[in-house]
Amino acid sequence: MKADEVALPALSDERVEEMEDAVFARIASERAGDLARVERARQLAVRRGRWWMGGAAAAALIAVAAVIAPHVLPGIQGSTETAGSAAVAPASAPDIAGSGVTETSGGARDSAGPETAESDALREIAVTASAAVEVDDAATAAVAIGEAAVAAGGYVETMSIGSSSAIDPAAVVPEIYPPLLTGTWITVRVPSDQLTATLSGLSEWGKVTSSQVDRRDVTTEAVDLRARVTALEGSVARLTELMAQSASTADLITAESALSARQSELDSLRQQLTWLEGQVDMSSATITLTEPAPAVAADPAGFGDGLTAGWNGLVATVNGIVVAIGFLLPWLAVAALAGFVIWAVRRAIRARRSLAAGSSPVDN
Repeated sequence: MKADEVALPALSDERVEEMEDAVFARIASERAGDLARVERARQLAVRRGRWWMGGAAAAALIAVAAVIAPHVLPGIQGSTETAGSAAVAPASAPDIAGSGVTETSGGARDSAGPETAESDALREIAVTASAAVEVDDAATAAVAIGEAAVAAGGYVETMSIGSSSAIDPAAVVPEIYPPLLTGTWITVRVPSDQLTATLSGLSEWGKVTSSQVDRRDVTTEAVDLRARVTALEGSVARLTELMAQSASTADLITAESALSARQSELDSLRQQLTWLEGQVDMSSATITLTEPAPAVAADPAGFGDGLTAGWNGLVATVNGIVVAIGFLLPWLAVAALAGFVIWAVRRAIRARRSLAAGSSPVDN
């Protein structure tokens, strides 16, 4: 042994065992600390994931509510306004862009070509028309259109000026009409051969923004009604003769009962035929009259106006979201119930498998 070397004392087996135990204990402690840190990190990640999922679900709910709100709110508001607006809306007032006459089923009879006019002579066509006209004074234009229909051999069927109730068609006097509000329209009936001239004359009162002519062939229906009327008329005549020739009270009562039933059916068919012939002879035209919207002058808004507009938009958005959430809650409740049932079933299956695995014999 060299002079500068120091002799180390010999270690006993007990000391070596103590040192090994201390080292192993330290390793175990460090490993336990690492496992604890890993577990805490895992729990924190799970917690963060749950927060992210909750935030994403809330954002998705708000997005869905914002999408549904514009469709739900008009339906809710419209249900309270339908009763008031139905009284002033025309029975048929289509709004089709463009000008001139848009025809369906082949065009109007009086504007058709030679071949169409020749074929129409053998058919019975019920024609209805609608148009939208932009005029300077809707009330004056409505009165003028009614007077033109009367001059063409027709009449005013219904008329509405503003949001008030429909005006009596017989009182076509300009002095009695109330001031114009909104929703001005007039429905006139004119002879079928005057319909095209009536629609063409609308351009004298303003700009025709849209018009449409619908043609319906009722020849088969009219022929069938006439045949049934003829047959019933013959039946009524025969029953009348039988009543005159009845020799007993029982025969008279039977013939009278049958005659009453036939006569009632005959009257009904005659009314249907009269109405159908009226639709063919007199065409119906519904004209909607609108006035040009006044030009709006530019009015720069300040900070206060912007704040007010923003607050109003916020309130409207919140109302829409609340309505949409109320609309979605029943669906969410059903989805939650279905998810709970699926979770309970899966948990029961896992518990049954665990019980089966614990009770099975262990192979040696």
